[in-house]
Amino acid sequence: MSAGSGAAPGGGNDFHSGGGDASAHGDGTRVVHAGVPAAVAGEPFLPSPVFGAPYHLDPVAGPQTGVNGYGRTDNPTYRNLEQAIGELEGGECVVFASGMAAISAVLLSTLRAGDAVVLPSDGYFLTRAFAAEHLPDRGVEVRTMPTPGPYPALDDVRLLLLETPSNPGLDVCDIADLAARAHAGGGLVAVDNTTPTPLGQRPLDLGADFSVASATKALTGHSDMLLGYVCARDPELVATIRTWRARTGGIPGAFEAWLAHRSLGTLDLRLARQTANAAAVAELLAGHPAVASVRWPGREDDPAYKAASHQMRRIPGVVTFVLADKAAVDRFLTRSDLVFAATSFGGLHSSADRRAQWGDDAPEGLVRLSCGVEDTDDLVADIRRALDAALD
Repeated sequence: MSAGSGAAPGGGNDFHSGGGDASAHGDGTRVVHAGVPAAVAGEPFLPSPVFGAPYHLDPVAGPQTGVNGYGRTDNPTYRNLEQAIGELEGGECVVFASGMAAISAVLLSTLRAGDAVVLPSDGYFLTRAFAAEHLPDRGVEVRTMPTPGPYPALDDVRLLLLETPSNPGLDVCDIADLAARAHAGGGLVAVDNTTPTPLGQRPLDLGADFSVASATKALTGHSDMLLGYVCARDPELVATIRTWRARTGGIPGAFEAWLAHRSLGTLDLRLARQTANAAAVAELLAGHPAVASVRWPGREDDPAYKAASHQMRRIPGVVTFVLADKAAVDRFLTRSDLVFAATSFGGLHSSADRRAQWGDDAPEGLVRLSCGVEDTDDLVADIRRALDAALD
């Protein structure tokens, strides 16, 4: 398998689905047609966003199941998006206003006093911060474990949250194995699928109860909106999440939902270029004297390569590397013309940030680099010049 083999448009790659994709179509076809209504003469391919808050009620019957009543619980624009994401994830989708709204919905709707939750110690730091600030007061015990292990006993855990690949370290864990262990003790399993997207990994196929993500990142990929979602297959779990959203009001705006659905159509193409760019950039980083270490699960010498090749359909376009110190990172970001200093990832534009400034437990010189869709030769040349400047 070559480092960039997960990047072929249409889903052609050497990574397998780790559970299978029942669709007969390739990834490029699936993302273009996901959630798109049946063709009707005179109608657009994707319906325009619906901005209504109240809807007309039947003056006699009042509210009726299946008929729009109020915008906090009923909106055809975000229902179309939910259909689309659900098709890609292989479950029923509930969309939220942001990734943090989605992950907090899973945590707060499933955990009760006396429960224990296990979070990744090396995953997104705001998830741990939220759990530490709000769960103990509710009587929930918060534990952590590193994504690559060693793993604690899970027999008394109500919820196991995984993030794989982890952010920003890009370690990978075996979802199927950990899900089986957690289920044996009666627990639930949620997987943060933000970095790989459902084209890179389908957690529900691997035994997870929830797949949760920030769709702000690669799924929508244009750096112009905030969105999150939760997918599940168990109708009771889906109902719990929907009820939580209806009570707390964390819905996306109609225009954001429409933008997200529109953006899905290019997901396969965007991921293909981002992965190809990441493969080339990782090779450059691995051989440059300014770089102390580099992580990308698509490299055969990466510690996560074996697990990633077993579990993932393609490798995302995020690379992590370590420079000498903050000053070296400053020089790198200042010198680069194509890599924007920004704290998101998965967008069209390449971007990077020094993770220690946000609260991650990371070396001062650790950089998370998100490869965009620029021409590979241009991006590699630009990063090489910036790395040379980091040595000064």
